[in-house]
Amino acid sequence: QMQLVESGGGSVQAGDSLRLSCAASGRAASNYAMAWGRQTLGKEREVVASIRWSGTNTYYIDSVKGRFTISGDSAKKTVYLQMNKLNAEDTGVYYCAADLSGLTYGGRYSFLDGLAYDFWGQGTQVTVSS
Repeated sequence: QMQLVESGGGSVQAGDSLRLSCAASGRAASNYAMAWGRQTLGKEREVVASIRWSGTNTYYIDSVKGRFTISGDSAKKTVYLQMNKLNAEDTGVYYCAADLSGLTYGGRYSFLDGLAYDFWGQGTQVTVSS
């Protein structure tokens, strides 16, 4: 059974930065892509950034482009989300997710579609005060 453990959340002021980490452990037959999602107040959970393990392709939603950077270390089985210029709208619970079934491949789902990720972590809270 795979486990995803997020860390790095906290409370910051608008304009500050945070770096989230997601450590994967346990057995998984395959892992095609990883993502960071978030659930903000009154909204459904959305994927904000994703990365393919093969190659260096990364994907972002428009609202975080230029501010957030996703990266991964396959040897350490860890994915990071560097978040800069945070604002109050970024407040929420951030989740790490994995595509273990290849749902992001073959055009079935977009890399930014939450349905492409079949395993999610427990989440870490990020609070940004304006």
